[in-house]
Amino acid sequence: MSETPPPEPKPAVQTFGLTRSYGPMLALDHLDLTIQTGDLFGFIGSNGAGKTTTLRILATFLAPSAGRAEIFGHDVAKDGDAVRRMIGYMPDFFGVYKDMEVTEYLDFFAACYKIPARQRENTCADVLELVGLTEKRGALVGALSRGMQQRLGLARVLVHDPKLLLLDEPASGLDPRARIEMMAVLHELQRLGKTIIISSHILSELQTLCNTVGIIEKGKLIYSGPVQGVRDQMATGLIYWVTVASDAARAVELLRARPEIAAAEPVDGQVKVTFADGHRDASVLAEALLAGGVKLTGLWEDELGLEEVFLRVTRGETQ
Repeated sequence: MSETPPPEPKPAVQTFGLTRSYGPMLALDHLDLTIQTGDLFGFIGSNGAGKTTTLRILATFLAPSAGRAEIFGHDVAKDGDAVRRMIGYMPDFFGVYKDMEVTEYLDFFAACYKIPARQRENTCADVLELVGLTEKRGALVGALSRGMQQRLGLARVLVHDPKLLLLDEPASGLDPRARIEMMAVLHELQRLGKTIIISSHILSELQTLCNTVGIIEKGKLIYSGPVQGVRDQMATGLIYWVTVASDAARAVELLRARPEIAAAEPVDGQVKVTFADGHRDASVLAEALLAGGVKLTGLWEDELGLEEVFLRVTRGETQ
């Protein structure tokens, strides 16, 4: 007798027709979103697109006007206590108690989550190590840099070991080094099994950080899925860059003569080649140049960046 297969794990987040209005303004318009356990999900949209409203509903701070949302199968409106135990919410701006020491600050929030006093010291030490602030444990919160305060805010939402992190613009206002350090921490948290939703305007960093993304505009979800999936949807033709030993003009002439190639143009000593729709075999580039007596020295694919994708699929409209 065959064994019954285990049930499929529930998604970390599901929304069903999630809607939120503020008087006549519709901030969320029937949002249907699914985020799987273990995803590092990038939530992309212009200011006013509905990102923060979505995160606030998932964090149980805001009630939906219609529809519903579930966190690991728990309805955020009906089972808020269970949801709050499973999430860590970090808003784009959060208050800090500047006259507290770092460990006092974390101990206060650990106590709010009813973590026993005998466990709190180790818990605070663990999260400080995770976010790279162990050396600042005795410092005053107000003396920390903006980047360190952001990492402390992340440590605060980790004290009760949540399964899901809701991070609203966690790298906002940070210098390049602090952003890199923050992204490294998020990578480590995903490796440890956390599911993470991060909203951000720094699309170049989300491109390498996230495995899935969602694009929202005027409260409507335009795309949700793998990062490469939205690139593939928006690519109008495969683009390659070519370098040759000499005679770039001759290379352009040879490449333009091939029916598989829609365009070839010289750009700063290189040749930008756009394939016709449906053609993806880059070997035809080498064949065309070799047959014409031009030596190929370099060939690489030009990936469509997330910023370019965002500009193509949105119109910059807000509520």
